[in-house]
Amino acid sequence: MSELEDLFQRRFDESIGAKRATAAALRPSMAIAAQMLIDAYRSGHKAIFLGNGGSAADAQHMAAELVGRFLYERAPLPALALTTNSSAVTAIANDYGYEMVFARQVEALGVAGDVLIGLSTSGNSGNIVEAFLLARSRGIKTIALTGRTGGRLAAISDILLNVPCDDTPRIQECHTLIGHTLCEAVEAALMD
Repeated sequence: MSELEDLFQRRFDESIGAKRATAAALRPSMAIAAQMLIDAYRSGHKAIFLGNGGSAADAQHMAAELVGRFLYERAPLPALALTTNSSAVTAIANDYGYEMVFARQVEALGVAGDVLIGLSTSGNSGNIVEAFLLARSRGIKTIALTGRTGGRLAAISDILLNVPCDDTPRIQECHTLIGHTLCEAVEAALMD
């Protein structure tokens, strides 16, 4: 096997291992998170996603799967990613500081009964922590997708989906699989 082939084999093996460990550790919590989203949609509420960097892309990806479709042809579901409005993000960062870019939007757009889903591999992203604190004060439920120790989000999330891994790429790969499976569970439940 060449060095490059070996690299790919190692990374695939690591990813498979992280996914197996995540499934074993988080199955009950992932089911509870899915039910929380299903209940929110059944009662006329929405999902709000947020993250930074690669996690911002994952947040947008999940919101798009719900607004568009994932596996089933169905009515669109209300979901938004707070990372997509560059004018809002930069104005809030300029006027209130980067730590408030999501909290300010949650204050404007979120209502009790909505579900806020934050993705942070460390669990310590200050702007996500601020949004979760605001959400809690407004009756908005929270789901945190993290890794490592769960960071500060571990103590303030309604549901913590903490990937049992310290490697950022593997954590993000697990977040994508969790997100896809949450979308599938929501769609399947709402097709009934």
